[in-house]
Amino acid sequence: MAVPKKRVSKQRQRKRRTHYKATPPTLIPCPQCGDPHPPHRVCPTCGTYRHAQRVETDLT
Repeated sequence: MAVPKKRVSKQRQRKRRTHYKATPPTLIPCPQCGDPHPPHRVCPTCGTYRHAQRVETDLT
């Protein structure tokens, strides 16, 4: 079983974790209305996906 030989200092531990960052969500503009939405998802504003109306919304 793996056991550390020496205690890891806070500085060394934090240096190792500097690359663990939260990434912002990927958003693309909707071709119909221009509002940002996640790729491969129905646009929540206009309800279109791949240039076709998929969901009824208040705007449609």
